[in-house]
Amino acid sequence: MTAPPPADPHPPAALFDTRLLRQRRSRAAARFAGFNFLKHRTAEALAERLLDSNRRFALGLDIGCHHGELNAALMATGRIGRLIQCDSSLAMAAQAPAPAVVMDEEHLAVGDSRVDFIASTLALHRVNDLPGALIQIRRALVPDGLFLGALFGGDTLTELRTAFTEAEAEIDGGASPRVAPFADLRTVAGLMQRAGFALPVVDTDRQDVTYPTPLALLADLRGMGETNALTARRKRPLRRGVVMRMAEIYAQRFAAPGGRVRATFEIMYLAGWHPHASQQQPLKPGSAAQKLADALNTDEIGTGDKAGY
Repeated sequence: MTAPPPADPHPPAALFDTRLLRQRRSRAAARFAGFNFLKHRTAEALAERLLDSNRRFALGLDIGCHHGELNAALMATGRIGRLIQCDSSLAMAAQAPAPAVVMDEEHLAVGDSRVDFIASTLALHRVNDLPGALIQIRRALVPDGLFLGALFGGDTLTELRTAFTEAEAEIDGGASPRVAPFADLRTVAGLMQRAGFALPVVDTDRQDVTYPTPLALLADLRGMGETNALTARRKRPLRRGVVMRMAEIYAQRFAAPGGRVRATFEIMYLAGWHPHASQQQPLKPGSAAQKLADALNTDEIGTGDKAGY
C-alpha cells in the first residue's frame, strides 16, 4: 500500500475567521428581522426556481437559515414536505422554525444520500472551502435530488471596497482588506461542475440599494452580521479618521439621486442535481436528427475543409 503524502507543513491560511463569523452572526441574531430585506428577496427568487422544477420533495435542508426566511418562502410553494433549518450560530437557529439545528456550513453533519432537497441563501459566500462545501451538498442529496443556492457575487460592495482602499492609502499609507472577495460567475459555474452536479445552472442578479449615507450602509452590514471577518484584517480598531474619509470618498464617487449613495449587491443563483440515469443527457456527437447547416439555411463545411472568406 502506498503511503499517503505528507501533510503540508505550511497550509494556506483560512480566508475567514470562522469563530469571529459565528460571533458576528450571533450578535446580529436578535435584530436580524430589521435587516433581512436581501434574505427575503433571495428566498422569494429561490421559491420561484423551485416551482420551475415541477417536482415535490419530501425532506430538505436549509443551510445558513438565519430566521427561517427561506423556509417560509419554500413551504408556501407546497413543493416541500419538511425542511430542516441549519445555522452555524445557535442564536440564529433559535429564531428559526422547528426543526432547527446548529450545523457548520463547511462541515455538514449529514450522511451520503440522505435528503432530496438542499437550499441555501446568503451563507455560502463566507465559507473557507466553497468547492468542498458544494461537494458535501451534492453527496448529501439522493440521486436526482436538487440543490438551489444564492450567494453574494464578485461585484458586491465594490463601492465600499474602493472607498475604504483609497481612504486608508491616503491616511495610513496602505490598505487593509475591509471587504471580502466574492467569487464571480465563471468561477462558481466551474465549481458546480467540479462538485459533480448534473445540469448545473448559475446566473446573476444585480441589486442596487441606496442609503442616506455610507455610515447607514455600515450599520446595515452590521445588522446582517456581514461585517469584516477576514483573517488578514488589521486587528486594531478602525480609526475614526479613516471611516470619515471613506464616507467622503464614497459620497463623492458613488452618489445616487436625492443626495443618497448607492451600494451594489450582486446575487448569484445556483441550481444543480445529483446525477441520475433518468435525467436529460447531452446528445452524442453525430446523433442530431437535423444538420445545423440545414437549420441555418447555409452550406455545411466538413471538418477537413477550409472555410473560404
